[in-house]
Amino acid sequence: MNVPDHRPVAPGWRGALVGVLERLADIGARPEDGHDDRLRQGTLILASVLITLVSFVWVGTYLAYGYPLSAAIPAAYQLATVIGLVLLSRTKRFDTFRTTQLVMFLVLPALLQASLGGFVASSGMVLWGLFTPLAALALLGLRRSLPWLAVYMVELALLTLLDPRLAQDPATLPAGLVTAFFALNIVGVTLSSFAMLAYFVHQRELVHQALEAEQDRSERLLLNVLPAPIADRLKRHEGVIAEQHDQVTVLFADLVGFTAHSAAMEARDLVSLLDRIFSAFDLLADAEGLEKIKTIGDAYMVAGGIPSPRTDHVEAVARMALAMRAEIASIAGTTAHGWLAVRIGIDTGPAVAGVIGQRKFIYDLWGDTVNTASRMESHGVPGEIQVTARTAEALGPDFVVRSRGTIEVKGKGPMETFLLEGAAR
Repeated sequence: MNVPDHRPVAPGWRGALVGVLERLADIGARPEDGHDDRLRQGTLILASVLITLVSFVWVGTYLAYGYPLSAAIPAAYQLATVIGLVLLSRTKRFDTFRTTQLVMFLVLPALLQASLGGFVASSGMVLWGLFTPLAALALLGLRRSLPWLAVYMVELALLTLLDPRLAQDPATLPAGLVTAFFALNIVGVTLSSFAMLAYFVHQRELVHQALEAEQDRSERLLLNVLPAPIADRLKRHEGVIAEQHDQVTVLFADLVGFTAHSAAMEARDLVSLLDRIFSAFDLLADAEGLEKIKTIGDAYMVAGGIPSPRTDHVEAVARMALAMRAEIASIAGTTAHGWLAVRIGIDTGPAVAGVIGQRKFIYDLWGDTVNTASRMESHGVPGEIQVTARTAEALGPDFVVRSRGTIEVKGKGPMETFLLEGAAR
């Protein structure tokens, strides 16, 4: 699943920070870079710029106290960063800039510490090297950051071994300044690392929210295609989904004369009318707790008693059939489509339900009950609801049905059928 690159920017200081990062990312961004790539670039560039500005404190202080070699090391970082940013803006090779920055984060603090005479005299300058594995973790991921962590640990071990020798000739800086710089180094590394990791935690939260939204959207789309219990089984990868139902009620509805009238309608008007009708049918099915199976052209199929059995499936389908007929009459009477009429057929009996297909799969029904319900519709009367004898019998006294007599049904032969007129008063 692909998460959209463009996410809404949070208001307030976080939104302002993201805006700054995106503008900085423009220095080295390429057209194919995604939102996350650009923000990673912007974060490293921002960290590099901030460290460059902080370096003026070290350069000025060490020059003032007569340590030009120590001052040259942060100055070299400043110069290398400016050159790197210029080259990045021209070449768009962020990988080169990133590697160069990580190497300087690792090496230059160690050199500065050595030039000043060890841990104490340099105020623990090697602490800035800790930023390297943390930045690598955020920028490169866990596996690719491990070598940077290993190198930093080796560097720290070497400086520890060399510290007694380096401390023999320490820089003579005021004790208060050494303490202040020690605090500055701790605060600087802490804030830089926290800002980097806080940004990526925030990005992870955004990705998680986007994935949840996408999952919800996919779930809604899936439930538009399949009943909820069937969708759950499909997500569990249960293989072939097929169920035998002993008693279901199937309804087919068809718009009488729609094909002929649609030939004279504009495409937009045609689709708009069908959308209005079938959307109304969908609401009726939801209200009765029935399962819409599919639409084919101007035909609509719905069933009761699936996927979960229920004792009142016949009555629920009958109520929907009556409501569908009333809905079509209402639309015909309030629009320019006065010719609209619906023909409905219903049958009750056993059926097989299941999911077929790998692409654009469908939950469908098969069996004699389905075929007979379809025949009840195709052999029915416009504006009427034709039901089989077993459906009429199952309806009982709560509904009014009258015999239509025996008719010849294609593929079935002579059948006694009934017309559902309404609910009993």
